[in-house]
Amino acid sequence: MRISSSVSTVGRYALVLAVAAGSLVLMSAPKKTGFTVHDKAYFADANTVNFVRPGLVIKIVSANIATDGTISVDYKVTDPQGLGLDINGITTPGAISPRYVIAYMPSGQTQFVTYFTRISTDATTKNTATQPTGDSGGTLKNIADGEYVYTFAGKAPANWDKTLTHRLGVYGSRNLTEFDLGTDYADNTLTWVPAGGTPAPRDVIRTTSCNKCHDQLAAHGGSRRSVELCIMCHQPQNSDPNGNSADFKVMIHKIHEGSTLPSVVAGTPYVIGSVDASLVVFPSSASQTMANEKTPVNMPRCNACHDAQAISGAVQADNWMTNPNRAACGSCHDNVNFATGANHQNLPQVNDGQCSGCHIPQGELEFDASIKGAHTIMTESSAFIGLVFTIVKVENGVAGKTPTVTFTAKDAKGNPVTMAQLTGGSNRLALVMAGPASDYGYTSFGSDVITPGYVSENPVPTAKCDGSGTCTYTFTHAIPATATGTYSIGVEGRLGFTILPNTTLSATSEAGGNNVVTYFPVDGSKVAPRRTVVDIAKCNSCHVRLSVHGENRNQIQQCVMCHNPSENDSSVRPNAVVAADKALPPQSINFARMIHEIHTGDNGNGFTIVGFGGSHNDFSDVAYPVMSPNGTTGDTAKCDMCHVNSSETVFPIGKNAVLDTQGLLSPVAATTSACTACHQDKSTLAHALSQTDPKFGESCDVCHAAGAAFDVDQVHAGK
Repeated sequence: MRISSSVSTVGRYALVLAVAAGSLVLMSAPKKTGFTVHDKAYFADANTVNFVRPGLVIKIVSANIATDGTISVDYKVTDPQGLGLDINGITTPGAISPRYVIAYMPSGQTQFVTYFTRISTDATTKNTATQPTGDSGGTLKNIADGEYVYTFAGKAPANWDKTLTHRLGVYGSRNLTEFDLGTDYADNTLTWVPAGGTPAPRDVIRTTSCNKCHDQLAAHGGSRRSVELCIMCHQPQNSDPNGNSADFKVMIHKIHEGSTLPSVVAGTPYVIGSVDASLVVFPSSASQTMANEKTPVNMPRCNACHDAQAISGAVQADNWMTNPNRAACGSCHDNVNFATGANHQNLPQVNDGQCSGCHIPQGELEFDASIKGAHTIMTESSAFIGLVFTIVKVENGVAGKTPTVTFTAKDAKGNPVTMAQLTGGSNRLALVMAGPASDYGYTSFGSDVITPGYVSENPVPTAKCDGSGTCTYTFTHAIPATATGTYSIGVEGRLGFTILPNTTLSATSEAGGNNVVTYFPVDGSKVAPRRTVVDIAKCNSCHVRLSVHGENRNQIQQCVMCHNPSENDSSVRPNAVVAADKALPPQSINFARMIHEIHTGDNGNGFTIVGFGGSHNDFSDVAYPVMSPNGTTGDTAKCDMCHVNSSETVFPIGKNAVLDTQGLLSPVAATTSACTACHQDKSTLAHALSQTDPKFGESCDVCHAAGAAFDVDQVHAGK
């Protein structure tokens, strides 16, 4: 059925509605371009999608400030395919609630200031603050399908300067909840000079950088979705009623440093507005201790956000290095008193004019006063020569035999790393064997092996190496005589090194090479590598370089060999440094359950693992950074942020049960264990158990597999 392009928007929607109501056989299937399995519209009835046309796009056509200060903006609101929408939700479904804000950049300054402000009062302290705000109460005129002109109620002041850079923003939401399609949000900005000419830039961070962790930056209920809009109000003009700066660079730095801010460590919570960020842990930070420091510091990776690749095209992408200032630097280093010089080498700093004199972008040494130097991550120091592993081959890798592994260890330049270099101190090399790869967990490699499902051996003392760095090692433990299928061997190791030796900043650290895992059949069958559920690249989107257990493990294929269904912290719990931990049963560290539990840490259920040395690792304060459509963090329904290959819809039915002695049920079936690690309530567990037969196992796929009535992606769809 074809609808003439000359028919008005009203006519088109009326005709579609009539067809949907009375002649469904004539309706062609909807084009779902732009919708993914993470959108409710993807799963909605085709006729509903055709009628509603979910989504919202705001595009500013032009903006104007008249001589008398009258401000107006011409903009369009459309669906994602470009069809104009009715703001009132009468001729097209879903009322739209637009909002408007305008700001300018004063002469000689580099950040915006808004024309309009409001008084904000703290409900508890009754303190007040003058804050930037948008306009309301103006007039709106519909000039075409989906095109509107809004004239502000407020005017620019009589002395407004038309030669200055201005930015106007329009943001809003489209309410489609009556169609069970959630609420759509959008914003757009236009930057221009009313007198003509090129606008001055304010282009330091772009939204794509934030979205690496947040998926979709969303604030204030979800309608503010871009950094370009945020910085119009979040600038030096802005503070909360209790005196905390709401300038973007200050606020964002302090929020992301949260738990490690000197002020928070000293006992003063960091609360901005009504949000307490005192427990926030930046996921890409690295804990390290310099020789002249008493306690570890949490060193942030500035380039996790100031990422040249993510913000490619940003005019001022290197601003963090080339333009140091008291506000930005003092936001993280908030124990520095620039007026007195306290914690600033006793050097008072009354303005920003001389900051770049000492703090140049990059100096000659790591840990010097340069921007890059002062933020050196030890494990990424140039003092580390690199460590690169390969596994060339596995011989004698059959059931009942002890396999021989040929591997190489070299530095970053390709030079051999000898076994002697990997001996002593923090240096380490290990080969880990596990199997079958189809279902790790319960294989025994001998009565002397206390690690369930795998065995780790140190090849350093007996490996035979040639001058090229190629070595061979024969395991002392055999592959079980009854073994079938595919087994795996992985290599892990690290090298210690000294940074700035013979100086007052001398420090030791260690860094590891990337794990390498190889698979081999033990019974002559075809090689079947372990299924790929998550990808380390997705982990590193937030963590930058996820490397744990003393820089030893950094690849998922290696992690799952040990973090298997039968493994827990029983071997270290008796040595727990926290007395209460000793009295509790072992905690499961099966990969799926552990990772789900960690990332839902702040849901109130608590999750603590006793680590090496009896360390107490409490993840109950972890807030998953992914944002929901309404602007809150902790949206763990966005499984694709970690999962690959739609693996969240491919259940491990029939795989090894998980030992979970601290949980409600142990052992617990594999799929039930993974899902109830997020859905941690008794009713969900009861439901899963009711759908599990003692003989035939779990039936989760009947209702929750891809395409089923309660498809995992469908029930997790965000809006």
